[in-house]
Amino acid sequence: MFRAVLVANRGEIARRVLRACRRLSLGTVAVYSEADRDAPHVREADQAVLLGPAPARESYLDIERVIDAARRTGADAVHPGYGFLSESWRFAEACRQAGLAFVGPDPEAIRVMGDKTEARRVMAAAGVPVVPGSAGPIADVAAAEALAPEIGFPLVLKAAGGGGGIGMARVDRVQDLAAAFAGATRRAQAAFGNPALYVERYLDRPRHVEVQVFGDTRGGLVHLYERECSIQRRHQKLVEESPAPGLEPAVKEGLVEAALAGARAIGYVNAGTLEFLVDGRGRFYFLEMNTRIQVEHPVTEEVTGLDLVVEQLRVAAGEPLSWRQGDIVLRGAAVECRVYAEDPAKKFLPSPGTIAALHVPAGEGIRVESGVEVGSSVSVHYDPLLFKLVSRGAGRDEALARMAAALAATSVEGVRTTLPFLARVVAHPDFQRGAAHTQMVESGTFGD
Repeated sequence: MFRAVLVANRGEIARRVLRACRRLSLGTVAVYSEADRDAPHVREADQAVLLGPAPARESYLDIERVIDAARRTGADAVHPGYGFLSESWRFAEACRQAGLAFVGPDPEAIRVMGDKTEARRVMAAAGVPVVPGSAGPIADVAAAEALAPEIGFPLVLKAAGGGGGIGMARVDRVQDLAAAFAGATRRAQAAFGNPALYVERYLDRPRHVEVQVFGDTRGGLVHLYERECSIQRRHQKLVEESPAPGLEPAVKEGLVEAALAGARAIGYVNAGTLEFLVDGRGRFYFLEMNTRIQVEHPVTEEVTGLDLVVEQLRVAAGEPLSWRQGDIVLRGAAVECRVYAEDPAKKFLPSPGTIAALHVPAGEGIRVESGVEVGSSVSVHYDPLLFKLVSRGAGRDEALARMAAALAATSVEGVRTTLPFLARVVAHPDFQRGAAHTQMVESGTFGD
């Protein structure tokens, strides 16, 4: 096992990784920007290193500074969390070249899955269903226009060099393609440094269901069941749960088999998630693979009783998986709500500021993963996730009831948050009966 782990992240995920390191009696190193000098994760680590100014590109995204921090503190492993450098194959490769263990998959797996058109090709070759679309990046608007009759409208333009819904553009008519192509190209270049786009059929009102997988360096590979992630804004998740409600057993079985086939095709090691869109007839299509721990991993931990982050560290140290597939038993249900410093009435516009007061619930079946405390500054420079509320129950009804009570008992002063919106989601009849789809937020199902 490692001497010390540098956590190349901030906020709640940094604290979560630090907690796993302490469970294994590992030394810990935090990194921080000038904006995070007084952040909880800095205080909780054994050592802390200032990376640079507040902008992420000058601190958390600066590979050389992160590697240098590891060298100076004697860390021999780096955990990237999620976001920032977690899905950068160049960062994973830089860690390897510096003699540091990267707590995640092989750089080549990250590279292949980070190239969305290459990922589609690899998954299709492995027998995983993919959404009908272009075989690779499209050269220009003319190419998109030529493909449109075959794919059909509506269609969607997507960035080939990144995911998370960034840069996506729905197109309903051929005459709208030129403007949509120009806008999506600009956004792809700005977000990923790669303007390439590909085109897919747009699925109306699908569900977003993903499968957690975990592999080791000795060929072991398991799934940890599925998660429902359909409640989203700007293609980014707000509410997640496990198991996915209302899916036929045959569909669930097909999803986990496809996820394992996809992971096996790239020799995947460590924690990863294959994401799928499921249509109203139960047909599912590969969306993307996240080659990292995910924000919503706590719901999987709650229904399996397993610690995914501890296992990440063990597998990165070369140990075999602690579990076989038959050992992983699904018990009960769990729900996660992400509490952001955003104003839902203003299209989820970020709400920076200082947290003047904070109360989070405690009690049976309630878990809180937080990156903030009273006095914390919510910066314009980073994702405005404050904390995650997680509830579990013997069944979905109990988990939802506990979540409703937890949301009602939570209060934040100093910034606007998604709390009132989340309460409406959890109480909505369609959500209660498990009839969620990815377009509910944009369509105004839950109000402002």
